[in-house]
Amino acid sequence: MSKFRKYIAEFIGTLVLVFMGCASAVLLGAGVGGGHLAVALTFGLSIVAMAYVIGNISGCHINPAVSLGALLDKRISIADFCGYVVAQVAGAIAGAAILFALTEITGVIDQTGLLGSNTVTNAGGIGGAFLVEGILTFIFVLTILGVTADESKGGVAGVVIGLTLTFVHIVGIPLTGTSVNPARSIGPAIFAREEALTDLWVFIAAPLAGAILAVLVYKLIKERMATKKAKR
Repeated sequence: MSKFRKYIAEFIGTLVLVFMGCASAVLLGAGVGGGHLAVALTFGLSIVAMAYVIGNISGCHINPAVSLGALLDKRISIADFCGYVVAQVAGAIAGAAILFALTEITGVIDQTGLLGSNTVTNAGGIGGAFLVEGILTFIFVLTILGVTADESKGGVAGVVIGLTLTFVHIVGIPLTGTSVNPARSIGPAIFAREEALTDLWVFIAAPLAGAILAVLVYKLIKERMATKKAKR
C-alpha cells in the first residue's frame, strides 16, 4: 500500500506540473519576454508546490530523469523506478488530456501551436536540441542530487529545486521549449501529434543522458570530498 501511495503521488504531481506548465505556455506563449518568464516561473512554482505536498510521500520526482538519477545513486529500487516512471508518464498524459479538453471547450488560441510541446526547430535541429536538453537536465539533476543529500536542507530543498527548474526554463524555452523531463514531453506530444511526435525521442533520450552524466559527476565530487575529509 505504501508503494501504491508513492505512485499515486507521482501521478498527481506530474499531472499538475504538465497541466499548469503547458497551460501557461498555451495561454501566454513561449516567446522571449513576459510570457517566456511567466511560463518558466509557472513550471518552477509547480515543482515548489508539489514538493511540499507530496515530497514526504514519494520524494516528488515527477520526472523520469530525476528518478533515473535516484536509481543510479541507489536511492530507490529498480521496482520503484519502474513504478515511478509509469505513474509519471500516466500523470503527464492525464494533465495534457485535461489541457487539450479545456482548449477544445473554451476555444482559446494555442499560442504554441503544439499544446506546449517541445521542438527542435529553434535549437538548430536534432543535434542542437539534444545538446541543450542534455546540459540543462545535467544542471537540474545535479542540483537535486546535491540539495536532497543533506537532510538538514530538507526545508528549503523544494524552493531550491523549483528555482533551478525556473532558470533552466528561462534558458531553454527559446531553444526547445524546455523539457528536461521525458514525461512532460510525452504528455502534450500525444495530443499535438505530427512534429511533436516525430522529435519526441530527443526529449526522452537527452534528459536521460543528462541525468546519467549528473550522477557520474556527483559521485566523483562526493568521492573527492570524502578523500579530503579522510586526509584531515
